[in-house]
Parts: sequence; structure tokens; C-alpha cells
Amino acid sequence: MAKIFFIGVDVGSASVRAGIFTQKGERLAFAVRPIQQFHSGESQVEQSSQNIWQRVCETVKEAVALSGVDADAIGSIGFDATCSLVAVGSDGSSISVSESASPERDIVMWMDHRATEEATAINLTNDPALAYVGGEVSVEMELPKILWLKRHYPERYQRVWRFFDLADYLVWRASGADAASVCTLTCKWNYLSHEERFSESLLAGVGLEDVLTKVPSKVLALGERAGTLCESAAGQLGLTTKVVVAGGIIDAHSGGLALAAANPMGSLTIISGTSNCHMVVSPEPVMVPGVWGPYFGAMIPNLWLNEGGQSAAGALVDWTLNQSAAWGALVAEAKALDKSPYALLNRLVEQLEQREAYPTCHYHVLADHHGNRSPRANPDARGMVSGLSLETGVDELARRYLATLQAIAYGTRHIIDALVDAGHQIDRIIMCGGATKNPLWLREYANATGRAIHLAEEEDAVTLGAALLGAVACGAFKGFAEAARAMVREGKLIEPDASTYAFHDAKYRVYLQMYQDQQRYADVMYHACSLSLDK
Repeated sequence: MAKIFFIGVDVGSASVRAGIFTQKGERLAFAVRPIQQFHSGESQVEQSSQNIWQRVCETVKEAVALSGVDADAIGSIGFDATCSLVAVGSDGSSISVSESASPERDIVMWMDHRATEEATAINLTNDPALAYVGGEVSVEMELPKILWLKRHYPERYQRVWRFFDLADYLVWRASGADAASVCTLTCKWNYLSHEERFSESLLAGVGLEDVLTKVPSKVLALGERAGTLCESAAGQLGLTTKVVVAGGIIDAHSGGLALAAANPMGSLTIISGTSNCHMVVSPEPVMVPGVWGPYFGAMIPNLWLNEGGQSAAGALVDWTLNQSAAWGALVAEAKALDKSPYALLNRLVEQLEQREAYPTCHYHVLADHHGNRSPRANPDARGMVSGLSLETGVDELARRYLATLQAIAYGTRHIIDALVDAGHQIDRIIMCGGATKNPLWLREYANATGRAIHLAEEEDAVTLGAALLGAVACGAFKGFAEAARAMVREGKLIEPDASTYAFHDAKYRVYLQMYQDQQRYADVMYHACSLSLDK
């Protein structure tokens, strides 16, 4: 068999990454480019499809050049992306989704929370299809965003030829295939993949009967080929028109595919990044209140998927650090020493723990700063801190940082508890993404959940998952289990420290109670504010 190579392209919230992989999963080269975000107020976040496609072309060209692989030896390309909504006109032009009407802003990002009223309207239909998204749609899904555009800018809505999930848009740009992935449609569009249909009653209930004319009618299974590179895309990517283009997948699900395909049962995959996704599959559907799914065939063919999530993980750590006056000086010191600021920060935590056994014993964080995706399903939830003092400097920074890492880990434990209570069996946690580069955070995940954390040898499992899509689509492997056994290798194992169980159990109880306390505060203020408005 001639040597062929596979390209995986991963479009995250802030960057595009492209990797070149062998049939044994060896990464020969890797390239990264930043992508733009446009923020309007507190809730609106947009991107540009043209900017993203340009960066895709740049990263692929660079990765191929760095790999030394001849373009004729590239067998396939697979795309994963965030579950963001792209609006495309009939001539392929961009349709603005922005209140500014800027034509380059044609993507509503996954993290955009503008469509809260529209999400509520959809949920009030009480349509049976909602049972397959944990009972209610999230503001981060696509139908609320589309309904928002139709309500606020009906003329733009009418001009839309296609609404694409971002991964499907990239497949279309690459191949010309007017198709959508079973992953994107099922997980973010309320498509009932087990029945191969949308719920007409749900769409009619909110006035979106016509949206199906704006969504691709062809649905691609994972591992199915969309086609080959069209001439224009091949030229822009520096590849040939023989390259097979796989159907797309959501970025987190790409990581889950790589981590779990070889041994799916009993495996919880956590893909950490700006946000966190927690995914587990089962042979039969499991209904978990507040957790998305069950979705049929949306991550691994013929298995049902449940997906929990935290809307802010890495983003919350970044925000937290930037609130401290000591962070800027630490970043400058790290630059002068040519070290990661997180390495210095983790050393500060270690020094603090040498003086105090549990530095966060009386310092607690509720990590719902951008709402609670799972299992509370409350986009209006907010973060909290308990135990503030007048402490300043590096000790305050280290304490706040450690408490935030723990809080995010407790959010993960809450999702795990909900999954297990509903009937899932979770024997192992397999993790990839940003948090896996931070040994302190991995320690806290293991200790807070009481479970060992398994890592993959390939540090960018999401990009590898995109390459797996192409490897199966071009026929190099018969299926994902075979592809994963050949291309994915296990890495480190982080075991929990049993001596910390009592401490983390106590802090977890505090974590759960903080949310209940916040809801009481919200009730008190709701009535007070309502009375003021009535006057």
C-alpha cells in the first residue's frame, strides 16, 4: 500500500490549527494562525468566514511545506470547527449577522448569548424533540440564533441561501458539497438523527417552517466523503483535486472521536479549551436532565451520545488572572526568564501549599460566570466568590487561581454525577485540550472527581480526530475503531490522591450550595426590582 498522509484542520474559538499525519498517527508538521473575534456588548460575539478560510489556507500550506510531503501524497482532509452559525447568500456572499451591518461579520459564535428570548420561545413549545437536548435548547445552539436573525433582521434572513454550521461551511468551501454533518445537525440544530428528520411541529411553533429551505438537505454520516477538493480550493490550499474531503464535525466531538473510538464504552472524554465538553456514548439512549442528547451517531457511528459542557473553562481562568494586579508583573517576569507564566504561577501555588495545607479551604468560587450549560441548563447563572480578604500580591493571585481551577473541576464532577445518576457507567476519564498542558490543573481534576485522568500521546487530539475523519472517508481504514487503533496512542495517567478526598468532598458541597444561595439572591432582587419598575 502506497504511503498516504492525512490533513486535519481544527478551527477553534481563537485560532486555526492544521496538522499532517501518517497512517500511524505520527504528526509530521503543525501550523497555527489566530482568527478574529468581534465583540459587541456583553452577549454578542461574531467572526468572519473569509478571515477563517484565509487562515485555513495559510495553515494548510505551511503544514504541508514543513512536513516535506508531496501534495500528490495527501489522501484526504478533514475539518472540525466550533458550533458557530454562518450565513451565506445565494451567490456565496456573506450575510451580516451583526447589529453594525458589517458584511464581514457573518458568523454568530457559539458563545454568543444574544438569543435568550428566542431560546425561551423554543422551549415553551414543549415539543417532544426537546427530550433529545436534555429537555430544552441552549442559547448556544443554532435555531435560537436563526430565530433571532429572522425577528430582528427579516430582510437579511430572506437573503440567506444557506445557514451552515462552521464545520459544514468549511466542507462546502473546500469541496462545493451542499451538505451537513450528522454531528452538527443533531447536536446543534435539533435534527432527530435516529428518525432522519427535523421536528416540523417544533419549527412551526416558532415560525421557522421555512428554515429547512435554507439548510442543506443532504446529511453526511461521520466518515462519509463529501467529495474531493474543488479546483479553486485546491489552488488556495496548495493541494490537488484528488484529495478527498470528509464530512465535518464539531471540534470537541473530533477530540472525543479520537480519544474514544478504539474503546468507547465506559469512557468519558473531556475536551478542554475556552469551554469544556464532556462526552459519553452508550448503545441505548439515556435521557439526562440538563445534559444535551441523547444524539444518535453524532460522535461515533451507531452509538448514542450525551454531551455535557461548561461554557467557560480556559476563558474563565484567563479572566480570573487578568483581574489580579499581580498578573501583569508575573507575565513580564516569565517573558524575561523565557518561561511560561503558568509555570511560575504553579510554582507560587506550590510554595503557598508548603505554608498552608489547603490554601483554598475558606476561599470558594462558583464557576458560572458565563452561565451554566450543564447540568443546570441556566444561561442566566453567574459566578460567585466567597472568602475574600484584603490579601494582595502573588499569594492572592495564587489562591484565586487555584480556587478557580478547583471550581471548574467541581463543575465537571457535577456533570459526571448527573450522567452516572441517569444510568451511564463511567470507568475512565480521557482528556485532551488546553488543561492537559497544565499539571496542576490535571491534579485538581483527578482529585476533585476522584478518578484517574488518561491522556493521549498526541497533544492535539482534536486535530488528529479531524485527520481520522479523512482517513476513513478516503478508504484508508474500514472504520473509526480500526483507524483509532492505528493512529491514536495512550499517553500519561494522572491518579487521584486519596488523602485529598475529604477536602474536595467538602468543597464540592460548598460549590453546590453556592448556586442555591445565588438563586435565593436572584429571587429577592427580582421581586425588589419588579416593585421598583411598577412604581
